[in-house]
Amino acid sequence: MTTMTKTDVLAYATVRTDRFYVRLASVMLAVAVVGFAPTYWVPMGRGTLALTPIVHAHALVFFGWMLLFWTQTWLAAHERFERHRELGVAGVVLACAMCVVGVATATGSLERAEAAGFGPAGRAFSVVSFTALLFFAVLVAVAVLNVRNSATHKRLMLVATASLLQAGVGRWFALFLRPPDAAGPPRAAVTVLPGLASDLLIVAAMIHDRRTRGRVHPVYWIACAVLVALQVLRVPLSTTPAWIRFTEWIVPAAGAAARAGS
Repeated sequence: MTTMTKTDVLAYATVRTDRFYVRLASVMLAVAVVGFAPTYWVPMGRGTLALTPIVHAHALVFFGWMLLFWTQTWLAAHERFERHRELGVAGVVLACAMCVVGVATATGSLERAEAAGFGPAGRAFSVVSFTALLFFAVLVAVAVLNVRNSATHKRLMLVATASLLQAGVGRWFALFLRPPDAAGPPRAAVTVLPGLASDLLIVAAMIHDRRTRGRVHPVYWIACAVLVALQVLRVPLSTTPAWIRFTEWIVPAAGAAARAGS
């Protein structure tokens, strides 16, 4: 009868955890692809997709991040740490590009809403895009600062990446629940349920922590709590005077339209 030493147990637990993260990263990549299939991949395949270049750039960098996250997870699981570190530099550059392109895309959407006569709705809904980018940027920055602490680093990256999936999940909610005759940007409240649904991926990681470590890592508790609070608080924040003033500052056209209507 073979007796496992403490070292053997720890090694087995590490391999099990690494495999779990690769599987979870695969699920997250699949959610991103399937989530945007109705509004991006399928219309593109049919040749009926008509979007501005900045939206295509947005898709390129954000799906690029999902692919990079899966690759980094696979490299770490197979102990190819040197390559993992090399790609980490590219990841920092890509994250910065995502923030720049994300702000440009959100600003463009707000400008189009103003031009179409949906200024107030567009300004309110823009809280979702801007706060999502802020949350992602903060978590990635903190993860980079903790790059030598692998337990903290990988969990921050996982939560940051999972937070991006709300947009894809929300596409399916809109496909089935939004009235066919609805026009203009939706209300911020409709993003709460898709956000909580995508958060289940983080919950799965927390459960895995509990089973393999005996407790959930503090990063998950803190980051997930902040994410859920943000997803809920966007709703009242979206219509506050402070947020409206922010949109008037970020998009001059929004400010001009608001002043003209006052």
